[in-house]
Formats: sequence, structure tokens, C-alpha cells
Amino acid sequence: MSIRNLDDLLGEGVSGRRVLVRADLNVPLDKQSGEITDDGRIRAVLPTLSALVQAGAKVVVCSHLGRPKGAPDPQFSLRPVAGRLGELLGAPVHFAEDTVGDSARSTVEGLADGQVALLENLRFNKGETSKDDAERGAFADQLAAFGDAYVDDAFGAVHRKHASVYDVPARLPHVAGRLVLREVEVLSKLTGDPERPYVVVLGGSKVSDKLAVIEALLPTVDRLLIGGGMCFTFLKAQGHEVGTSLLEEEMVETCRNLLERSGGKILLPVDVVAADAFAPDATHDTVPADGIPSHRLGLDIGPETVAGFAAALSQAKTIFWNGPMGVFEMAAFANGTRGIAEAITKADAFSVVGGGDSAAAVRALGLDESSFGHISTGGGASLEYLEGKTLPGIAALES
Repeated sequence: MSIRNLDDLLGEGVSGRRVLVRADLNVPLDKQSGEITDDGRIRAVLPTLSALVQAGAKVVVCSHLGRPKGAPDPQFSLRPVAGRLGELLGAPVHFAEDTVGDSARSTVEGLADGQVALLENLRFNKGETSKDDAERGAFADQLAAFGDAYVDDAFGAVHRKHASVYDVPARLPHVAGRLVLREVEVLSKLTGDPERPYVVVLGGSKVSDKLAVIEALLPTVDRLLIGGGMCFTFLKAQGHEVGTSLLEEEMVETCRNLLERSGGKILLPVDVVAADAFAPDATHDTVPADGIPSHRLGLDIGPETVAGFAAALSQAKTIFWNGPMGVFEMAAFANGTRGIAEAITKADAFSVVGGGDSAAAVRALGLDESSFGHISTGGGASLEYLEGKTLPGIAALES
């Protein structure tokens, strides 16, 4: 990988220099209290920020949060993140009330060596996500003015052709942060020559979201275990009725073709937890995967499936997991995800958790993060990397 990294920049000396860091601080917030419910992404960028602070840089951090419509929206403010970031760094983080306006300029100008500022949500400016090169470039010019060098440590955003990810690196000396470097090193192991057996576990709600990665992985994996809401479209493709479970009718024929082409590599649930409603207190029981009642919907894989999947995982030497096995946010339907996660930790294998809901599930279920080989911070980015796509943020660092 021909990308300069943080150590290259530190070796040149950053004391007194302004370093613009693109981080992924897109953390979940409680809708009522506005409090951060999972600070995993903040923690992930700490090694890069701490190294810059200790080297005496004036660190200017920028990030997005949520999907505001290109204008300020209080519910998507990064202010709570600034507070938590300061707690974790052990020093106050200066917060700019805007992204590239007067507050941002004065905040950056006021930084002393070794201090950190956080700009307001990048997506409050429509130039960040614009498909118009000139509009995006104009915003990138304003951002780049805050730095003498640029560090991308936002792996969760490298698959986006956004101003802060794609255009700013063309305007400043640029390097990959500790997190981005680690992510690419780990994922390149999976796309290179992984130790076998190589077992992939895919969950989540929709087949359409994972179709490209399934197509890319089928020729290279030894086993592909499918759970979550997406399994019901595959079960339908096998000729089973799925009740009121999540179903992508237009994908049934595609799933049938995948099953025929897989040579038996694809494993599907043999039992599911079926409920009479999508609710935490819904009446539910375990039923065979080919016997889901017409008035019920599957919300988790069943214990026989967990045992079968765990047996396949126990033989693996390399594991990639992306997507929960059920509605893990509801205790009654979390056992499948917990069981698979625990099976992965017990396997004598190099394991990668592919970001997004899978990483959130690991933390929400109280599992030991250190028992996995690597927990990615980028669900979409990690999938696109495995698909073999060119990621704009990585391409910008390589240039």
C-alpha cells in the first residue's frame, strides 16, 4: 500500500503546525437525552489524536454526524462529542459553533501547541456531500485552510466521495492515521490469501444491501453463514413460507441462483425465533425454518442454527462477520447474535467484525472486544473493500 502514514508525518515534526484530522465521530445519540450511547468510534481515533497532541501539533478535528440536509440542525450537533472526546483525551476540546465560519476560524487561530479543536458537523454544509465537483472543491478549500497537513483517520467514511475525504487530501500533505492504516492492513488479509477454512457470517436486514459482497466472496470463502432478516428471502428461494417475516420478493430469484451456484457453501437457518409482532414483549417461540406460521415473523435465528453455525466456525482459521443474526436490541431476540459472537471468540481463528451494527452488538451485549482479532469501524467501507471497489478516501491518500 503506497500510503504515507502518521509516523511519516510525526517524523517530519508537527510541533506548532496545524494538523487537520478527518475522524469518524458519527456516534449514536439517545433521541430523548441527546447523550452518546456508544463511544466506540471516539475511542478508535484516540491513538492518532494522542500522538499528535503529544508531538505538540495544533489538532483540528472534523467529522460528520447523522444525515442533516446540508444545513445546521441541532439534533446532529457534535457538541456532545466534543465533551466526551475531551474526557477521553484528559484535556478540554475547543468546540467551534460552525464548520468553516467565524467561530471555526477564531477557534483554530486560538489553539496553542498540543491543543485540540472540533469543528461543527461537516454535513451542515452542503458542499461536503455535493456531487458537483466545483461546489465540493470550494468547501474543501475552506477546510484545507485550517491545516498545514491532513490526516485521514475516518475509515467509516473512506467509501464516500466527500469534500473532507476526497478533495482535501489533494490540497494538503496527507497521511493515513493509525486507524485507517490498521483497517486496510486487516482487510487486505481477507482479500489476499486468508488462512483456511475461511468462514464468513452475514446478517442484517436486506439481501440487496449485501448482494455485491456475497457475489465477491462466494468464489473465495469455504462457508457463508446467513442469518438476520436477509435469511428469509433465501428461505423463500428454497420454497419455504416465511409468514410475515422481512422479505425482498424481487430478490428471491437472485437468491435461488446464488444457492444453486454456491456448491453448498451457503448455510441457512434450520430454525428461527418467530413472534406475533415486532415488539420486545411479543409472544414468540422457536419453529423450524420451513414451518414459520403465516401470522408470525422471524426475529432471530434459533438454537439449532446457532449450534450448526458454531460448529462451522469452530473449524475456521479466518472469520469475517458483518450483520446481526436477529433484532439484538430486544433481549428476547438477542440470543442468536450473542451465540454467534461467542462462537467466533472461541474459534482458533483470526476474526474480523465488519463494523456497523455488528460492532454495536458486541458492545451492547457486553462481550469482550479484545477477544476478536479486529473490530472495524466502517461497515459499508469494509464491505466495499471486500467487494474490490476503489474507495475514494483511500485513492486520495495514495495519490
